[in-house]
Amino acid sequence: MQSLRSNSVVIKLLTYSDELLEGKPLFVSSNCLPVKALNREPAGYAFHSAALKLLCCAEDKKEDDSSSASPKKDGNEKGLEDIPSYETYKNNSSNKGKKKKAGKEQEQHDHYALLGLGNLRYLATEDQIRKSYREAALKLHPDKLSAALLLSDESDEVKLAKKEAIESHFKLIQEAYELLMDPTKRRIFDSTDEFDDAVPSDCAPKDFFKVFGPAFKRNARWSVNSRVPDLGDENTPVKEVDKYYNFWYSFKSWREFPEEEEHDLEEAESREEKRWMERENARKTQKARKEEYARIRTLVDNAYKKDPRIVKRKEEERAKKQEKKDAKVNAKKKLEEEAAAAIEEEKRRKEEEAKLAAEAAQQQKKAKEKEKKLRTKERSRLRTLSAPVVSQRLLGITIAHVEDLCMSLSFEQLRNLCDKMENKEGLKLAKVLKNGNNDEAESEDEEVVGAKQNGHVEANGFMVDTATQSPRPAAMV
Repeated sequence: MQSLRSNSVVIKLLTYSDELLEGKPLFVSSNCLPVKALNREPAGYAFHSAALKLLCCAEDKKEDDSSSASPKKDGNEKGLEDIPSYETYKNNSSNKGKKKKAGKEQEQHDHYALLGLGNLRYLATEDQIRKSYREAALKLHPDKLSAALLLSDESDEVKLAKKEAIESHFKLIQEAYELLMDPTKRRIFDSTDEFDDAVPSDCAPKDFFKVFGPAFKRNARWSVNSRVPDLGDENTPVKEVDKYYNFWYSFKSWREFPEEEEHDLEEAESREEKRWMERENARKTQKARKEEYARIRTLVDNAYKKDPRIVKRKEEERAKKQEKKDAKVNAKKKLEEEAAAAIEEEKRRKEEEAKLAAEAAQQQKKAKEKEKKLRTKERSRLRTLSAPVVSQRLLGITIAHVEDLCMSLSFEQLRNLCDKMENKEGLKLAKVLKNGNNDEAESEDEEVVGAKQNGHVEANGFMVDTATQSPRPAAMV
């Protein structure tokens, strides 16, 4: 190990020797002083050069060995060499579309790259475009660069070629500025940018926001309304989700399809020809517009089918609907069961009533039969008891009178009558039989008979004592 000293700076050289410095071990460490680190990104012409290299559009410049012996150029000449050729801004890569004009394909330049806005593109604002154009005009104006070109030692042909390149390049910058400041032309140019038209069709529920989120953000650039809602996440309220899909289902796109246009309106020779060109271009682009809206609709439909928030709501609605349906079926079933139970109860009640009625009828029938037998017995008894009266014709009683009593009197009346006729003979028996079951008439007759036996005679409602000839009311006798 060797140590070199230079102005208090120690430079230590590590070798494989085992020798020690002055008999002591040597400790080596890395530089512990702060190191200035710069994070630089290409800007200006350096950015264009880097971008062109990435697009494989930049040409490698190899300097000859003799160039090192050539005299050093000044800053202005060096600036001329750093200007990218306008050829490099032609749309040679596959990421730019080509616009058809009058049946011929014309070259399309990257206007954003010409103004140094290739990293922003359609996101660039008018202020940024205006600022970039001013900076480019200050640096790349032909009057400024031509003065530096005159001081160079190149041949007239080379100077003329460079001058034409400078003028052509600045003309492209002016055209780019005019185009990007015109909203209609800028939309047409932005529509020719490379764009991923792919539409996701399926994904796992957990990957929905990762798959469809970028797709919606890509297509949001075509929205006429600059305020595009966000897809949100799984915690977004359902109302916001509905607003989001309502926006996309009524999506209005400003995307143009210049590649479908066959006619350049600027080449029209008359107003009628220009209108005809407009109608033809509109007819050609109408199909492309329909396909574009169908593509957006497919994207929204696929997302709506796979959105876990929508799926969850549909499941809840389906469950509620099924619950209502089940409740309706159960209610109907309950009503049917209640109606069947009511019918069964009514049937059972009627059967019970019929049974009771049958039993009552049976009992009544038996009672009637029994009463009929007893009545027949009492009738026979009455006929037997009244036989002496009928045979003697007491009080004019005949067999017809006896039969009338047998047919008109009930069992109880017949029994009572027969009981009264028991143990009676002659005229008393005839009176009982004549009165039938009339107890009042019988009692009255007994009173009259008793009164006569006591020497009283009834006259005009008064009882007259035959002995004293004094009347008194019959009721007092």
